[in-house]
Order: sequence, then C-alpha cells, then structure tokens
Amino acid sequence: MNPTDPIAIDRRMAIKWLFAAASSLTLMDKLHAGDEAPLPQFEAGGYGLDSNLLKTYKPGEVWPLILTPTQRRATIALCDIIIPADNHSPSASSVGVQDFINEWVSAPYSWVGSPNSNHAEAKDVILYGLDWIDSESKRRFGASFADLISSQQHAICDDICYTATAKPEFKKAATFFSKFRNLTAGGFYTTPVGMKDIGYVGNIPLASFDGPPPEVLKKLGLA
Repeated sequence: MNPTDPIAIDRRMAIKWLFAAASSLTLMDKLHAGDEAPLPQFEAGGYGLDSNLLKTYKPGEVWPLILTPTQRRATIALCDIIIPADNHSPSASSVGVQDFINEWVSAPYSWVGSPNSNHAEAKDVILYGLDWIDSESKRRFGASFADLISSQQHAICDDICYTATAKPEFKKAATFFSKFRNLTAGGFYTTPVGMKDIGYVGNIPLASFDGPPPEVLKKLGLA
C-alpha cells in the first residue's frame, strides 16, 4: 500500500476508525437511558426469525442479494483500490469484503429515526454510487469501471475521495465513496486477516490472565 495514496486506507487511519467505533458505545448508552433519548424503532413487518448463530451462512443464504453482476464487479474493484494487497496483508476482495457489502446493502431492514442511521437511505447511496462510477467510467474511458486500467480507476476516485474538496458535480458521488470506504474498512478490519494487520490481539482465549502489566497500571495512576 502506498502511504501517500489518498484513496487507500493506511493502518493508522484504520485504528482511528476502530477507536471511533468504540466511542460510539457512549451514544448507545444514551439510547438505553430512558428519557435521555428515544429508542429507535424498527418498521413494522419484520424480516423473519433470528439467524442460527452457530451456523456459518453462505452469501445470499439469509436473504437474497441485490447487487447486479456489474455492480458486484465495481464493488470488487473499489474494495481493492481502497485496501490493496501489500507486504502485510492481502487485498480487501481476497477476504470477501465484496460479499459483506453485498449482504449489507441487501439486508431487508431500516431504522426509523435519524437519517444518519437510516439503512435504507445508506443503501440507496451505495447503489447510486456503484451505478454512477460505472457510467462515469464509460463516459470518460469507454469501458466499465472494473475493466479500466489502474491509472484510469484512480483518476475517477481522485475526484470523489474527499467530500470536503470534491467539486460540486462530484459531491454526491463523494458521499457515496465516503460511505463505501467505511464499509470496506469495517468489513476488512473485522476479519482475522484485518485484525492481525493492525495488531489487534483480542478475541483470543487465554489459559490464564496475570492482569495488566505494571507499567500500564503505573501510567494510569493505579499502581
């Protein structure tokens, strides 16, 4: 991975995102704090019984997948632009991040409440963006995004990789890219390969636990 590439995700940024996700637990506490904030409500109707958490499901086994073959190819290409293979880990698509994104956009549920947590709206952003990036590729280079050479793909992504600096005609596509990049990072860095890539050592059973190291306790003022 090129550390100067504004499109690809480096490990420092991935760690920042993980910390941001942890800080969101405070928000969840507020959501469960009675009168402090209303609990979000699911739309009526539901989508079936809970899954069997002891079973490993294949993509599309829980609910039908909605990405078209063209959208799926664009998803694979974008995943590998955002997290390409390097000396530490494989590319995002090689660990199936495209399947995670396909499952995510295909999920038949949505929240009623804040637009920022509305799954249906976020899904529309992703579907719009995948169609837009293929149309833009054909307009500029006469081929689908997945069939472009790397420099052509990056030329398009460079125009939409930052919402703050994107030109007005690219603002909507930049919103898509921001959301897609977050999904790609979330999918990759929660796989065993991704967690190893950033040095995460949790979720590992220990035969014994001797407590925090003395230097950590001292730094926290607890020793």
